[in-house]
Amino acid sequence: MKKIDLHLHCVPEPVPRTDTMFVSTGAEMVPHLEELGIEKAVLMSAGEQASPLGSNESNRRICAENPGRYAWMCNLDPAEPETIRQRLARYKEQGAVGIGELMINRPLDDPFLREIFAVAGELGLPVTFHMSPQVGFGYGVVDDPGLPLLEQTLREFPQTLFVGHSQPFWAEISGDAPTDPEGRNAWGKGPVTPGGRVPALFEAYPNLYGDLSANSAGCAIMRDPDFGLAFLEKYSDRLFFATDMANTEMVFPLGAWLDDRYAEGRLSRTAYENICRENARRIYGL
Repeated sequence: MKKIDLHLHCVPEPVPRTDTMFVSTGAEMVPHLEELGIEKAVLMSAGEQASPLGSNESNRRICAENPGRYAWMCNLDPAEPETIRQRLARYKEQGAVGIGELMINRPLDDPFLREIFAVAGELGLPVTFHMSPQVGFGYGVVDDPGLPLLEQTLREFPQTLFVGHSQPFWAEISGDAPTDPEGRNAWGKGPVTPGGRVPALFEAYPNLYGDLSANSAGCAIMRDPDFGLAFLEKYSDRLFFATDMANTEMVFPLGAWLDDRYAEGRLSRTAYENICRENARRIYGL
């Protein structure tokens, strides 16, 4: 079965390669996606201005050139709070299927973010967020250990679908999640301890979903296979296969791991198909 990748980065035209990172074009990425069994991918936006990781406009261009292969999410720059509704409505009209990845480095209860969440719910635009452990530490929306602001946000905006991503979010799958910034921003490892905040929030709030991209989610699921498989089965209607690839040399192991567990009969057909394809089709209309 072909997969839908809910989290991809690419650009419409070649950009200079650096020693640490390069971003492939949409055209260059197609054979790589085919090799990985990915039929369609949803492009993440870094914002409204030009960016090496793609912007609203560059995403729209890539999708216009190859609508069968790509869909796109929009993002907002942290300016002009009075135009949030107008801007998001315009991007939805242009074809954006969601907001992502939201990475403004402010606490989740910041007024600008709260307005985005309110409008997103009204417009039916799910929000994929990248989380940071604190203001000034890299990029991403900010919450404290234990994710108290995320719980407050889920409760206050029940119509908005929130799709969790990145290390500080997925580290909280375990009850012994680190509390220091460096530890929270590391990939989880070892057996999962009961009492994790992510499972508790999934249980309590049906508007919380999960982006299974990169090693942050991959480690959360694969670090303790029995726990990971049980989590996938229980919340199979709220988890999305995703990669977070930015170039044709990147491959994350969770996709093959899901294939293998399904082939072994350890992951049910329903869960496998929901996660790899059907949830993206249902929630994002892909």
